[in-house]
Amino acid sequence: MKSKDAYYSGDDLEIFQHAHNWKRYIKKQIAPYFGRRVLEVGAGIGGTTTELFADGTDLWVCLEPDAVLAKRLEDRKLDGSLPAAVEIRNGRLGEMELDMEFDTVLYIDVLEHIEDDRREVSLAAKQLSQSGHLIVMSPAHQWLFSALDTEVGHFRRYSRLTLADLTPEGSIQVRLRYLDSTGLLASLANRLVLKASLPTRRQILIWDRFMVPFSRILDPLLGHRAGKSILAVWQKSA
Repeated sequence: MKSKDAYYSGDDLEIFQHAHNWKRYIKKQIAPYFGRRVLEVGAGIGGTTTELFADGTDLWVCLEPDAVLAKRLEDRKLDGSLPAAVEIRNGRLGEMELDMEFDTVLYIDVLEHIEDDRREVSLAAKQLSQSGHLIVMSPAHQWLFSALDTEVGHFRRYSRLTLADLTPEGSIQVRLRYLDSTGLLASLANRLVLKASLPTRRQILIWDRFMVPFSRILDPLLGHRAGKSILAVWQKSA
């Protein structure tokens, strides 16, 4: 159920953790903006953490508001599935003290689950060190909003205009682009024809193995003007 400033904790986390090509594509897009201290907001079950974690990271804080998911993260840390530099925090920005600044704050498919997104990015920017980066990746295009979005607890999808409008005070936008142009066609088909909710693991694997590699070629040829996801990066300037 959606609630004010809620983070979704649903079955899509299990399904999308198998999208390894997609997460490697994301990492290539955002790795230049990683620092040595990273805050990942809405870490879920750690599927993104394990794919994006970079050598040389001193600290990676997984902030997860759902107690059950936070416990799963703790279990993964104990069994060695998560890197030693990972710390787990159960809570939300604005409701707990994080007694440090971060070089990078990440929202990977999370901000769309938060009703007051403007307040959230403002809180995130305050956690950044000078010249640190805030990275947001979310589903694109409100006209693609479908049963799947409702099923996984999305409040919205974003366009370049609506995501750029969230630029926090004292920050400059350094990247804004669409990703996964071939996936956009699949999302459109789902919106107009299939009208399905959660995809199956098989569907995710087909998309990840065949469509994502093609998107990695096509996206730059299109100037990143089309895609089912949108990426924004801001740098703290003051």
